Amino acid sequence: MQRTVIVISAGLGVPSSTRMLADQMAAAVQARLAGLGTETVLDVVDLRDYATDIANTMVSGYAGPALAGVIERVANADAMIAVTPTFSASYSGLFKSFFDVLDPKFLDGMPVLFGATGGSSRHSLVLEMAIRPLFSYLRARTMPTAVYASPEDWGQADGDGLDHRIAQAAAELAAVLVPAAPAGATPTPAGSAGPNHKAKRLARESAEMTSLPFEQLLAQTQAR
Repeated sequence: MQRTVIVISAGLGVPSSTRMLADQMAAAVQARLAGLGTETVLDVVDLRDYATDIANTMVSGYAGPALAGVIERVANADAMIAVTPTFSASYSGLFKSFFDVLDPKFLDGMPVLFGATGGSSRHSLVLEMAIRPLFSYLRARTMPTAVYASPEDWGQADGDGLDHRIAQAAAELAAVLVPAAPAGATPTPAGSAGPNHKAKRLARESAEMTSLPFEQLLAQTQAR
């Protein structure tokens, strides 16, 4: 069994605390899935490498080859980890612009684990006040636990520290990607699709395409 997790980092510097948090979250998910007998392919995207392409797409409506390749990788992923720095109490413009150029249907039903970094723990509300609403609007399946890291979080060893939050969030994403089989159920064969947000989205689109015209629905309602 294999899962592909695309890791989106909107960090601007090199090195970047945002990329460091994204890497730690990805490694925790990979380790958790390995414990469940699932191989994980981590596909890491640094948005800073595509900043010009994203800006050009915003004004032209056309994604160049490099950015189009990234968008296709998002569409083909089984889950996403997304991490942004905090600017002015919200996500960065680069982070938001990337999701603005995506087709919203690509994230419909996709499991998403998200996080943020910032210069102070006072900005941790960005997780619930800005980032979660963004992914909810895109109809992604967000994990209950999101991860925020301020400078004082790095290297903490207490029970509720950064490592603990990352481990908890990783466990939630792993449980969605490889759900526990009910007692007596036949295990999912290795290499099978398992939970697939893309299949669900296509099925929903097919159902919408075959729904009755409005006039027929109105006639049925009046007949009752």
